[in-house]
Amino acid sequence: MQDSTQHIVSAFDRELEAIQARIMKMGGLVENAILEGARSLDENDTELAEQVRDGDKAIDALELLINEDVTRLIALRSPTAVDLRIVLSVMKISGNLERIGDYAKNMAKRTGVLANMAPIEGAHAALRRMAREVQLMLKDALDAYIARDAQLAHDVITRDHDVDQMYNALFREFLTFMMEDPRNITACMHLHFIAKNTERMGDHVTAIAEQVVYLVEGELPDDSRPKADGLSSALDKKEA
Repeated sequence: MQDSTQHIVSAFDRELEAIQARIMKMGGLVENAILEGARSLDENDTELAEQVRDGDKAIDALELLINEDVTRLIALRSPTAVDLRIVLSVMKISGNLERIGDYAKNMAKRTGVLANMAPIEGAHAALRRMAREVQLMLKDALDAYIARDAQLAHDVITRDHDVDQMYNALFREFLTFMMEDPRNITACMHLHFIAKNTERMGDHVTAIAEQVVYLVEGELPDDSRPKADGLSSALDKKEA
């Protein structure tokens, strides 16, 4: 009986490890999509933007596979409460990764449009820096998940404030450009959309880090972080 139980436990561990390997692969694709989406914008590279858009299909396919694997694992292995918490966290993480991939794809979609407009000074480089920060946060969040490192996860959550500040600074710059010259309005609206999408990527990375904290400490961290200011929030609602 003990041998049978040990065999079941070993099978569960192997299958969970395989699922987590898919998560890391998906995470790598999403990290690349963030960086390449921002680079396509910064360099007006429409061909690279198209590659980012096409690459989102692989991210979506991995999320589907992960959900199927998790469903099968729960049905066949009947995990304990602790193991079930780990398994369900995988689904939440894959869902957040899929959303980040969508935002990176949306960034790439606007590259072609903005390539035909007069540039807004410094905007593309600033957005690329913001995207880079989100990508580094994601890398650390995934490392924290694999290592079950709650301290690193808390650090990622704290760094989301920096992304919010970058977004608010960009919003004010775009507002200034629009007020100075109405011809900048269309380009600035597109750029604001990209900035907001990048800020939302940071929110989803934070959600991944919060799952790590929950797995290690048994409860989600308090979310008392202030988000966008009133002006930018008003424009977000109008744009939505």
